[in-house]
Amino acid sequence: MLVNMNEMLHKAKDGGYAVANFDVFNSEMLRGVMEAAQEKSSPVILAYAEVFEPICPMEEFTPMLRAAARRASVPVAVHLDHARKFETIQKALDNGFTSVMLDASDLPLEENIALTKKVADLCRPLSVSVESELGHVGGLEGYSYSGSESEIEEGYTVVSEAVRFVRETGADALAVAIGTVHGVYRAAPKLNLKRLAALRSALDVPLVMHGGSGLSNDDFISAVRLGITKTNIFTDLTIAAWRAMRESGSEYYFERCSAAVTAIKEEAFKKIDLFGSAGKA
Repeated sequence: MLVNMNEMLHKAKDGGYAVANFDVFNSEMLRGVMEAAQEKSSPVILAYAEVFEPICPMEEFTPMLRAAARRASVPVAVHLDHARKFETIQKALDNGFTSVMLDASDLPLEENIALTKKVADLCRPLSVSVESELGHVGGLEGYSYSGSESEIEEGYTVVSEAVRFVRETGADALAVAIGTVHGVYRAAPKLNLKRLAALRSALDVPLVMHGGSGLSNDDFISAVRLGITKTNIFTDLTIAAWRAMRESGSEYYFERCSAAVTAIKEEAFKKIDLFGSAGKA
């Protein structure tokens, strides 16, 4: 069933688990994720990132996302991930997304607040949920992170700023920076769990963790226990798919793609179990 994120994330917040946000850009990823969610009876967020546009145009892929959500027996949000341009958000609304994320985290606080409020005011009458980011999660999905540990720490979300941000913008969910990065880690990440606990104590909105791929199981468990209710996964799916295609031994592209679907499904199984959302649909 097609829904926005609000109800599923508040239910997760109250229930002490997290909903997986899987970024997908082709039919293999979509099928693997949806089979996993339905077999695990788990709510799920299908996310399309602004950076996917060159290889997977939004107008062409969104009907597949919405059709999969409508056919599903579990709650499914169709979510726009990491939109940096207001025009992309408007385009997503025109194409039937039920949730959007504005990423203006690289702007000064005042500008981030103003732009997020503009998006929230646009989306609220449409019953479209809005996620925004405060602090900065470095890196790029699918690539190695080349920044330093000090740069990660400088990007941590400030609790007092987060309280003001949520109050003034009306955002429905907040992506926080607590030590994760997008893409592949060059060294073991160090989560600032004290900062996460302080943010959870100060805020009522669901908290989101980006840059989840590459974390240990213990990292995920700790983050969810301390209040993360949505976790974004992309790189781990692509690594699983690429490994399966490479190791399939088949010379036929169709069979390699089938192997990728199975690998993505198995990876999604792991994340759903780890986040505690199995059986919560």
